Amino acid sequence: MPDATANPRIAKVQRVPATSLAGMVKSRKGRRLIRLAIVGVIALVALLYTVFPVYWVLVAALDPLGNLATQQLLPQRVGLDNFRLLLQDPAYPFATWMANSLKISFITGAISVCLTTISAYAFSRFRFRGRRTLMKGIVLVQVFPNMLALVSLYLIIQQIGMFIPIFGLDTHGSLILVYLGGILGGNVWLMKGYIDTIPKELDESAMIDGASHWQIFWWLIFPLIRPMLAVILVLVFIGAYGDIIVARVLLKANEQLTVGVGLWQFVSAWQTPQRWGPFTAGALLAALPALVLFYALQDWLVTGLTAGSVK
Repeated sequence: MPDATANPRIAKVQRVPATSLAGMVKSRKGRRLIRLAIVGVIALVALLYTVFPVYWVLVAALDPLGNLATQQLLPQRVGLDNFRLLLQDPAYPFATWMANSLKISFITGAISVCLTTISAYAFSRFRFRGRRTLMKGIVLVQVFPNMLALVSLYLIIQQIGMFIPIFGLDTHGSLILVYLGGILGGNVWLMKGYIDTIPKELDESAMIDGASHWQIFWWLIFPLIRPMLAVILVLVFIGAYGDIIVARVLLKANEQLTVGVGLWQFVSAWQTPQRWGPFTAGALLAALPALVLFYALQDWLVTGLTAGSVK
């Protein structure tokens, strides 16, 4: 045993009463419990803030007796009458609206991913005249959203439709064209920054082995950027799928409408307070494709940058 008189530090520790040490331990545990309680309360409030709107819509969709004015926290009677009424009314073809939205969103997402990837690879790996000017131009174009140019877009689409009817007014091609023009710029910058993090030594070693630029892109770069491709696809899909304003301006025929515009007209025509149940049923069904896509691609969204692609 060390001599307490020879070491003042040991003597100081030995002179601390046991009750004081117990109080210090209890005070630390108390402060930790208080912090955990505060964090738990904040998390519970955030969870309720997020989940309660979904629960409210779900209750309204399953309660055939309730409306916007008389809805309660617990449904008076559970049934699928609202879904049946939503899908069987020929004046409001909800299934057609869903199919239109899915077609437009998937086509926009697929084209956007292809163009974004090729453009970002060119900006990241090649050096050519006008490269910096084009990149700055992309940023400048992204400053102005599509909603600020609705009148101009309408007139441009009207003129294009005179020569190319598939891209004219009241067509899905015009909507896809407008969506692509508004989302490519930001996604190109996003993908370029991701490709810049990939070491160029991979490209150089492949060139030494005789690989072309296309082979380098397809066999080396593409496997590395799949997580970012999934992110861009989800963002583009959700943006196109949930748009209402641009689609409302360019689409007129009832059979051409997207699900967002269709539900909007559905509400105004059926008077929301009295037909709140069918509207919430449509909202739930409309939310399913984006939810399924997110969970289908969640593995890609969290995949590491160099997973399975080390030369």
